[in-house]
Amino acid sequence: MLRERLSTVSSEPPNNRAKPRNSNGLDQFFAHIKGEEGLSILDMGSASQANIDFITELGHRLSTEDFLRSVDAAFAPGDAFAQQSDIGKVEAFLRQNLDYPAGYFDGVLVWDSLEYIAPSLLAATIDRLYDIVKPSSYLLAFFRAEQRAAPVPAYSFQISGPRTLQLAGAGTRRPVEFFNNRALEKLFHRFEYVKFFLTRDQLREIIVKR
Repeated sequence: MLRERLSTVSSEPPNNRAKPRNSNGLDQFFAHIKGEEGLSILDMGSASQANIDFITELGHRLSTEDFLRSVDAAFAPGDAFAQQSDIGKVEAFLRQNLDYPAGYFDGVLVWDSLEYIAPSLLAATIDRLYDIVKPSSYLLAFFRAEQRAAPVPAYSFQISGPRTLQLAGAGTRRPVEFFNNRALEKLFHRFEYVKFFLTRDQLREIIVKR
């Protein structure tokens, strides 16, 4: 695997012009909860009124955790990679973030938040997600489809339809590792399965079943 030093969000001004994107993963995520009401969904991206409106109009509750913003605040200044490899600091971080009861959520919109954190924090975060979601619930996540050491565009994911997203620029970040399909299956080994979706751009979509 490619492993690089972490960097925080670039100081370059973000390109806030949203780009539409069809998402088979999002379509599958909502298909799994179709017909249900009163579910609890976690959004790990930046707060989005579009996401709040869409989820609540379906009759569900949405909790928002700006995960990467919390990571940046907790593991800075200094060497973010080294800090995120410190088990004590990782445990302290998770006492303040993703702190929900076991089996609290019926689904999680992870977006691309997992590929920008160090392996120790990543493994602990995956374990926490496993604990806080109910059995047979689903996670939707995005990972880069190509191996690159350079910073890549980061996005804010805004739901505009059951299978349509608007991707707004949110600066750039440097992925810590490149995850091929086998590596993603290993990463989510505690879960029942990982399903991959083919895409035409640089983002891969996966659905993970608890």
